[in-house]
Amino acid sequence: MKIHEYQGKEILQKYGVPTPRGFVAFSVDEAVDAAQKLGGSLWVVKAQIHAGGRGKGGGVKLARSLDDVRALAQTMLGMRLVTHQTGAEGQIVRRLWIEDGADIKKEFYAGIVIDRVTQTPCLMVSSEGGMDIEEVAAKTPEKIHKYWIEPQVGLTTAQAMDAVNAISVPTAAQAQGAEVLRGLYRAFWATDASLLEINPLILEGNEKLKALDAKFNFDSNALFRHPDIAALRDLDEENPAEIEASRYDLSYIALDGNIGCLVNGAGLAMATMDTIKLFGGTPANFLDVGGGATTEKVTEAFKIMLRNPQVKGILVNIFGGIMRCDVIAEGVITAAREVRLNVPLVVRMKGTNEEIGKRLLEESGLPIIPANDMSDAAKKIMDAVGRA
Repeated sequence: MKIHEYQGKEILQKYGVPTPRGFVAFSVDEAVDAAQKLGGSLWVVKAQIHAGGRGKGGGVKLARSLDDVRALAQTMLGMRLVTHQTGAEGQIVRRLWIEDGADIKKEFYAGIVIDRVTQTPCLMVSSEGGMDIEEVAAKTPEKIHKYWIEPQVGLTTAQAMDAVNAISVPTAAQAQGAEVLRGLYRAFWATDASLLEINPLILEGNEKLKALDAKFNFDSNALFRHPDIAALRDLDEENPAEIEASRYDLSYIALDGNIGCLVNGAGLAMATMDTIKLFGGTPANFLDVGGGATTEKVTEAFKIMLRNPQVKGILVNIFGGIMRCDVIAEGVITAAREVRLNVPLVVRMKGTNEEIGKRLLEESGLPIIPANDMSDAAKKIMDAVGRA
């Protein structure tokens, strides 16, 4: 789960990480009122969407008067902000964050992610903070310094001091810098985050550090421990099909292709998508119905996939371990009839009650194309889509 920048900053403040003052605004008048409350003569008007690259897309602007704040709010609210992370369709801006302007002397980068190889959190820091951190990672990776954190110990003062030294934080700000990094880790760990990114972490003219941005991703499997964070979920920022899938405990992610995939098990789902690509196709979605799929879940999965007008065919790939093939077959038959399926459907199933499942499909009278293995299934769905 993701949250907005301003929500992330509220979390950071609880763990001692300094951020600029600001207020959220859902209307033009609220934006102007926020600037008046902050006072001063320089504000930053920031579009709030769940994507990076807002600055390059025109979603972060300086305002030097209340008239500027009003004009920028009028322009941003309701705009479709396109960044490198939103895709060409962009994301509609429904809320703004109005914050104090900053006296930026230097920009740094700090982020924490879970390293899947070592299965530990990894702190990453760089002296090259700002909008082009992806380019730094691609062209000058040596400028990104990494520190693996032992969960039972946490980010040590020694590691934090080494990190601020590595990115040339001035001596006067190093002690604070180390505490900021330790605060970032405490926030990351306590909230079951999977990613925490501050870009940029700025050094102001007074030699103090401040988090000018905040990006959090949370482990959805741990949200039951954090109802306060779950309450921050903004459904307007999520794909409607993915929201619908979550109601039926389906793991669904929309993609850009035209072959719908229904699989049980995340690993098998990834392998299925790879096989489709191998045979020249492009998956339209990741969809894992899990080990406890029911006829209802399979039917809803079909409905969700077919709401995507780009889907030209569906590949069902089931391994019957905990999941029984006959249950999936019954679900596929019910779904195909209920949604009046009008695109090619290829089904490959192996495992528990495999023969019963295949017989059910064969006797259904539906134009379901059986497949023997993954390669056969991918080839058949590609052939079927090509003929459709």
